[in-house]
Amino acid sequence: MTNKLKLMCVLAHPDDEALGNGGILARYASEGIETYLVTATRGERGWFGREEEYPGLEALGKVREAELLAAARVLGIRRVDFLDYIDGDLDQAPPAEVVAKIVGHIRRVKPDVVVTFGPDGSYGHPDHIAICQFTTAAIVEAANPDSLYSRDMASHCVSKLYYMVASEKLFLAYQSVFGDVVMHIDGVERRGVAWPEWAITTRIDIRGYRQMVWQAILCHESQLVVYRTLEHLSQDYQKELWESQTYYRAFSLVNGGRKVEDDLFAGLR
Repeated sequence: MTNKLKLMCVLAHPDDEALGNGGILARYASEGIETYLVTATRGERGWFGREEEYPGLEALGKVREAELLAAARVLGIRRVDFLDYIDGDLDQAPPAEVVAKIVGHIRRVKPDVVVTFGPDGSYGHPDHIAICQFTTAAIVEAANPDSLYSRDMASHCVSKLYYMVASEKLFLAYQSVFGDVVMHIDGVERRGVAWPEWAITTRIDIRGYRQMVWQAILCHESQLVVYRTLEHLSQDYQKELWESQTYYRAFSLVNGGRKVEDDLFAGLR
């Protein structure tokens, strides 16, 4: 039955799959589970070079799309789809339009488990918050046989939804190399958010996939000026970054309780 199980990540930007979820994607693909990725944007504004050398939205988008596809091959992702929104504009997109697109992908793939960002957007990033909201709504609509979206496809009920969350130690690890992660949105300062250990429902062991994940991260060459700094983490922080990935089980139709899960597919196999 394992090879019939399916995992779908619905994320905001290229590199979210490698840095945030590379361990689970590599692990489950190696176990024979089908893995799928839906990415909302092509990261067109993720430029770290000289401002006057910025190639523009379309050109950088093509570069980052190629980087994402290369990382997906490393991680064993079965299929990658884009929602075709512009980096930084996702929360301004028509909600019904975005939800309809995601419903289509869910009904086509029929994933058992879906992973997306948490409602805090990790550090308040509007794109991250938006994809969480859109994905959560799409799961509800995908299960509704009377939905007006993707009416040519059968409804599908996702068994489990997970939100990406950062443990306090992981949050401190990122701070140690990147400093304070701060965004100013609508005149308000937003900072990174760490989840207390008691609120983390799921911790996945990814120790055997460190090299594969790092290889996937290196595929994002346009971002390496930032990510190379991860090589300078202390051993303690390296352990937190490379040995496990943490999630909040937003809902499950198949299991529950306070015990911390060690498998996104707990209750399904």
